[in-house]
Amino acid sequence: MNDETGAVAIEYGLIASLIAIATISAARSVGSKLSGTFARISGNLA
Repeated sequence: MNDETGAVAIEYGLIASLIAIATISAARSVGSKLSGTFARISGNLA
């Protein structure tokens, strides 16, 4: 009854997946904003 290694592993897996989802979401947001910025700069140079 005192062996909680499986539960701890599942909790760490859930935490890791939430961090991964947050990182991917942030990267997409920054990527689209950066793409817009480069498009604006390119338009101004042309």
